[in-house]
Amino acid sequence: MVLLGCGSVAMNWPPLAISLTFGFAVFTAIMIFQPISGAHINPAVSIAFAAKGNLETRALPGYIIAQCMGAWLAAMIVVSGETIPSVPLEQAWGIEITITLLLMYSIHVLVRRNASLFTLALGVGLMVSILSFTFGKFTGASMNPARTLGPNIVTESGDLILYIVAPVIGAVLSNFIPEPLDEEL
Repeated sequence: MVLLGCGSVAMNWPPLAISLTFGFAVFTAIMIFQPISGAHINPAVSIAFAAKGNLETRALPGYIIAQCMGAWLAAMIVVSGETIPSVPLEQAWGIEITITLLLMYSIHVLVRRNASLFTLALGVGLMVSILSFTFGKFTGASMNPARTLGPNIVTESGDLILYIVAPVIGAVLSNFIPEPLDEEL
């Protein structure tokens, strides 16, 4: 995600291309890694799954370390892609919480519906693309602490508390949204 997505930022691609690249990276990661590890590429998502009881809490530290190390290594290659808000900090917190909640909720819905691997990957990848395109100009649309941690450490940029805590809050809050009832025809 960092290699492709932040790489597209480093190459000054237009916002739509950047958003689609982030979505494609997520799609690809899910297609490859979901059968192996559940495709946990986002600490906020992993924490939300653990809080809901859908991921063993003893596995959580290993997932988070791997996610952050992968993002850091990719950021060392790209040396760009830092995430910096362009709106006041209060708005940035609200945006990052909300968009991560929407991302995590879409994951919950797809998982509860037993979506096929392709549908899951496409749905989550499209959601990342849409949210990135819509909100990227305001906050960078991180939605992923590792995605921001790696590039922001490498480029010595700030706002790490925002981009670590807000996505976790949004992802965990999505656990409290009830599943829509299926109406029988």
